[in-house]
Amino acid sequence: MDEDFRSLADRTKDESGGSLAYQRLIRTDDRETLAGVLVERGQPLWALEIAAFRLGCAGDARAFEALVLLLNHRDPERCVCASYALARLGDPRTARAAAALATNGLRTAYALHPVRLLTELRAPESVPALITTLQRLLAPDEPHWRVALACVEGLGRLGDNRARPVLTAARDHPRLAAAAGEALARIPRA
Repeated sequence: MDEDFRSLADRTKDESGGSLAYQRLIRTDDRETLAGVLVERGQPLWALEIAAFRLGCAGDARAFEALVLLLNHRDPERCVCASYALARLGDPRTARAAAALATNGLRTAYALHPVRLLTELRAPESVPALITTLQRLLAPDEPHWRVALACVEGLGRLGDNRARPVLTAARDHPRLAAAAGEALARIPRA
């Protein structure tokens, strides 16, 4: 059991009360059993999360929709697990879904993990989505500076020259200035 799965197992054990259903989902290697949880009505959130995580890490596309819903959850631990599994799933829809979540102005408070996932994926959608999100977050008195910082750091890692203007603007924000300077230094001049 790797560290990420162990963390999920420990957290969901508390939620499930260590029930027999929990034990079955943690121990089974049967993908059909796990997939059944995703389509069966009335399943608790912890069961859906275990099934989606395990299927996603195994590269089973049936986990995609559940993982995207979990990536947009209000609980950061669920977002982390979903992001981890989506990165391993290898589904071509993942980058589009993460970009849609990151750029949704109504869900900015939950955009941190989609932004980080876009950086990890290095997909064609990554740079445009991070630029769009960061531009919106440079408004005065914007409270989601951690999401903005993740965008800055991600754009620096991606090293795309298209990010130069928004990163230059980000240097004017005290919480972003140092990271924006570092990100700009990582981008080769065209």
